[in-house]
Amino acid sequence: MRVLRADERPAVPWKNGGGLTREVASAPDQAGMSDFVWRVSLADVAEPGPFSRFEGVDRIITLVEGPGMVLTVDGTAHTVAEQYAPFPFPGEATTDCRLLGGPLVDFNVMVRRGRAAARVEIVRDRVAVSASAPESTLLVVVLDGSAVLETSGLALDRFDGALITDDVQEETLKVTGVAALVTFTRTTEGK
Repeated sequence: MRVLRADERPAVPWKNGGGLTREVASAPDQAGMSDFVWRVSLADVAEPGPFSRFEGVDRIITLVEGPGMVLTVDGTAHTVAEQYAPFPFPGEATTDCRLLGGPLVDFNVMVRRGRAAARVEIVRDRVAVSASAPESTLLVVVLDGSAVLETSGLALDRFDGALITDDVQEETLKVTGVAALVTFTRTTEGK
């Protein structure tokens, strides 16, 4: 298990320069924007504009803070205004963002299609967590409040995370607030 503290993440410009992002984790470690298998970040969106294109990448975006946005994905408008409701879309789609009243923070999960798949689950209570299948990884990120991995006694504050691989025994996660559980599974092509 690896702890990922929020205060240790530098803010870097988006691929298209339109905002700031803080990478939570990626695989392989230290992968760049062109060679990640999966990548998770928190982004500050202060202005409307286009999203960066990522060919061959599936994205899941979740509103964490702020009034929300309308994402126009290949000409179809989607309102993303409910906090903690994951919204999937293809990374190569022409995507434009219109803010619904001010800046926001979103939780962004990206996976290279054909190499990995991701599932985002939002939890607000106590739950057993593990990377249950071979070739899988679980990322826990606290989106609001705090959480404790009870078996190990590890405390996580807002935006902290824990990366759990398939060799870690089952943990019990107690969430006081909201956390995202992101399960990554390597696909057949990605092995």
